[in-house]
Amino acid sequence: MPEVNEGLESELALIANPSERGHIRGLFENADPLMQRISYHLIVGDHNEVDRLTVEALESGFDANTILDDGLIAGMALVGIKFRDNIIFVPEVLVAARAMKAGMTHVEPILSASGVEPLGTVIMGTVKGDLHDIGKNLCIMMLRGAGFTVHDLGVDTKPEEFIDAVMEHDAQLLGMSALLTTTMPNMGKTIEAFEEMGMRDQVKIMVGGAPLSQEFADDMGSDGYGKDAMACVELASRLLEEAKELQATMNPAPTP
Repeated sequence: MPEVNEGLESELALIANPSERGHIRGLFENADPLMQRISYHLIVGDHNEVDRLTVEALESGFDANTILDDGLIAGMALVGIKFRDNIIFVPEVLVAARAMKAGMTHVEPILSASGVEPLGTVIMGTVKGDLHDIGKNLCIMMLRGAGFTVHDLGVDTKPEEFIDAVMEHDAQLLGMSALLTTTMPNMGKTIEAFEEMGMRDQVKIMVGGAPLSQEFADDMGSDGYGKDAMACVELASRLLEEAKELQATMNPAPTP
């Protein structure tokens, strides 16, 4: 499997941030060689090979979670970083997404049948006036792979649509994305709408998108900022824990 090892090393060399590079390298090095092959072929967008290798892994006795975490998600994490850093662009991301979908076709039914409770519920959408969704869709893939239930509102999402979705699905988390600097203020308007409805304390709000920064996220009153799909999952996990702790404080268990 030298070509896969060399290919993964070439991909890792493209990551500029040493800590990110070390983190992704650790994911690959700790994985079984078959999982490494799934990751590599996902990164290069070979959906036929990802499909074949996923079936081979299941027939070899690998459980669905291992294939998802060590193969599919590890590969997509690197794709997300490359997209964020403008190393690859929309066509390459779409090809990688098709490869991940090929693997998920075999894995998802097994995970659904296992009856595992989702970690939490997330509402995701691109804000009003913005039609860009590639970064958002990457985050959704990663969130679902990590065990979250995600409801995607698509693009050009109005504040009231976010509010309705949070209420309908009793979501703990809301994620908003924007790619245009002209639509970024609509994130703040959505947060203001939640405040006006008296719902701001009921949901943790995270934001992301190429033109955003932590400073902007703080200024608009969001609960967190994710710079890429991998950071989105880490942020969602942290905010979910905070939401659960807050809920426990507000609704303490009755004393016997």
